[in-house]
Amino acid sequence: MPWSNQGGGPWGSGGSKGPWGSGPQSSGPTPPDLEDLLRRSQDKLRSFLPGGNMGGRGFALLALGAVVLWGVSGFFRVEADEVGVVLRFGREIREVQPGLNYHLPYPIETALTPKALQVRKIDVGMRVVDDLRRGTTMRDVPEESLMLTGDENIVDVDFSVLWRISLKPNGVEDYLFNIQQPEGTVKAVAESAMREVIGRSTLQPILTGARQNIEAAVQDLMQRVLDSYGAGVQIQQVQLQKVDPPSQVIDAFRDVQAARADSERAQNEAQSYANKVVPEARGRAAQITQGAEAYRDQTVAEAKGATARFLQVYDEYKKAPDVTRQRMYLETMERLFGGTDKVIIDPGGGVVPYLPLDQLTRRPQTPPQTGGSR
Repeated sequence: MPWSNQGGGPWGSGGSKGPWGSGPQSSGPTPPDLEDLLRRSQDKLRSFLPGGNMGGRGFALLALGAVVLWGVSGFFRVEADEVGVVLRFGREIREVQPGLNYHLPYPIETALTPKALQVRKIDVGMRVVDDLRRGTTMRDVPEESLMLTGDENIVDVDFSVLWRISLKPNGVEDYLFNIQQPEGTVKAVAESAMREVIGRSTLQPILTGARQNIEAAVQDLMQRVLDSYGAGVQIQQVQLQKVDPPSQVIDAFRDVQAARADSERAQNEAQSYANKVVPEARGRAAQITQGAEAYRDQTVAEAKGATARFLQVYDEYKKAPDVTRQRMYLETMERLFGGTDKVIIDPGGGVVPYLPLDQLTRRPQTPPQTGGSR
């Protein structure tokens, strides 16, 4: 500056006079000189540079430092739940594992680190609301949850979907480049799949025992649709949170459910009684049938035996009629009087005493023979 070598600034070298020719009005400390501060700063900057000026060597050192900083910027870290994807001019060239990795600095290569191992959750038909008074509460979203069943009934379905990035080959690449809004896509597919499955089912199984079948069907349908999109998303699980009729008719529906439960209970009791009575009746019928069959077999066997005996006797009778007739008479008399007390009366009118030899010997009585012996 033109006054930099003067002692008192632009108004002369006196230093004790102001711009109007009078001295300072106060005896306080004077403010620092701004020009002196700038001059000292320039001197210090020159002392750091070789030769005291910004020559070619200084620019070379600055360029070298910039190159080093540019090269160091290629280091990046991949967390434990992430997968690193290195892009070269926007095209994927490799995937890297968690830890410290390196890629060529921007703009040659860049790195993306999506959380591929993190399981994410999407709620359909409900929202989590943070209330300062009541804490965390669930709010229904009827435009998402109300669905039409196959038998033309309306059902209120709230469910959650657990999903993650697919770890199949090219799964991370498909997730990064094939869809723009992954969460919105998964939610839209989930709602569409649930409506399709509910539309193929009737109301009663949906409200009672078909929850697991519905969850499995929705998960399978969602996975097939997302695979057709090439979304690179894997569906982990579908969880039904609430399945109820609409709130406007839930009281009437509960009355119908109670009546149906009473009907089922009466049917079960009747079926239990039938299961008890029918086997008993079948057992008695089988017992009677078996007794009749046994009597039939016994009667037939006795008839066949009598017939065979009669034929044998008849054969012997044809050979010797008189002898056979006499033997048959004696055998008959033996059977008739063998076990009775006997009194022998003489034709002349007297009683003939006899000696009961059978009671003296007590020999066992042998059954009569029916053969042809003489």
